[in-house]
Amino acid sequence: MPIQCSVPIRSMSQDEFSTLDYKVMQHAFDCQNSIGSLADERVYQADFAARLIHTGFHVDREVEISVSHKSFQKSLYLDHVIDHRAVYELKVVKAISDAHRGQLLTYLNLLNLERGKLVNFAFQKVEAEFVNAAIPFVERRSFTVHREGYRGPEFFVNLIVELIRDWGTSLSVNLYVEAVTALLGGSEKVEVMLPTKRAGIELASQRFLLVSPEDAFQITAITKPNTGYASHLQRVLSISPLRQLHWVNVARHQVQFVTIRNQAETSNAEK
Repeated sequence: MPIQCSVPIRSMSQDEFSTLDYKVMQHAFDCQNSIGSLADERVYQADFAARLIHTGFHVDREVEISVSHKSFQKSLYLDHVIDHRAVYELKVVKAISDAHRGQLLTYLNLLNLERGKLVNFAFQKVEAEFVNAAIPFVERRSFTVHREGYRGPEFFVNLIVELIRDWGTSLSVNLYVEAVTALLGGSEKVEVMLPTKRAGIELASQRFLLVSPEDAFQITAITKPNTGYASHLQRVLSISPLRQLHWVNVARHQVQFVTIRNQAETSNAEK
């Protein structure tokens, strides 16, 4: 199986989660009232779990999600699973961000769960936020492939499409990138720092991910049409020695492949 969890977790209705959450959050408030807002994350995790267990909750900590595809395997870890039903991710940050929401959303999508909660202890008052996963697993694996503007190798399209058919869309871009990098031969082969130059002026080195020695790739998850992003890819490509860049955008119901040519390299080759 491409996705496995070390403990069984069943889905909950919104009403069930709200009822459980009311009791759980009392312990989060008590935890911060007792410890304050300056402790390390692992301290809050341990105290939060101890309070829940003391009052009769079942708590699993550092619950492993194993994600695999062909030769790639990665383990992700849930902070707390309460009563085999509710997923809670604990943070100690200035504010809950889209990155934190995206991390929990990836966990929920992998496990086909509908909701979870972020709890942040780095405030005088506990900050908490529900995260909802609106797309079922079956729907995330149903998508169309658009490649009208693609001019790259066929194996790269097949690699990406097979991966997403296995895992589904709506996961962390970093997870897709890590898997693709591993399947292309690993970071030592794929991730490179290349010199950049503008108008004959030597600049600094820029990080690229390579499909081949002259072709790079970029994976995004832009949900709305954004023509400006391609323009920025074109600009950074123009200061590199690369021939072209293959942009893969993984949206909810569509995976699009577009090849962006390095106009500066093309002009030089034609001279």
